[in-house]
Amino acid sequence: SLSGRLGPKRSVLLALGVYVVIALLGYRMTTATEFFVLCFLVATVQGGVQALSRSLFATLIPRHKSAEFFGFYGVFDKFGGVLGPALFAAVIRGTGSSRPAILALVVFFIVGGAMLWFVDVDKGRQAARDAEDREALPLAPA
Repeated sequence: SLSGRLGPKRSVLLALGVYVVIALLGYRMTTATEFFVLCFLVATVQGGVQALSRSLFATLIPRHKSAEFFGFYGVFDKFGGVLGPALFAAVIRGTGSSRPAILALVVFFIVGGAMLWFVDVDKGRQAARDAEDREALPLAPA
């Protein structure tokens, strides 16, 4: 698999790059053929990157805190579901066209990629294991 060769972080970064290309193609799309190419590109990355990003996230959190961390993840997922369409609508309202609105979404991919770029996955996994080990230690008698 691609993530097996590249690793999860690089695979997610690659998918974000593909999404930038998708947005650029969407901006200039004028034919049905271009639409189908766009659909194919989305289909090639959407499911995989969603699953891969969740599994990468799961390796960076302590197991005993997974409910808290995935709750936090879910809240930000909902924010993304609001912020993307809100930005899209604001740009359409300001420009009168959906084309610049499509380009505006590239900001999310770039910011997300930049944030992920600085994540030290190995250090994060070690921190999660250390937190699990601390949780597993028996409490000293009072």
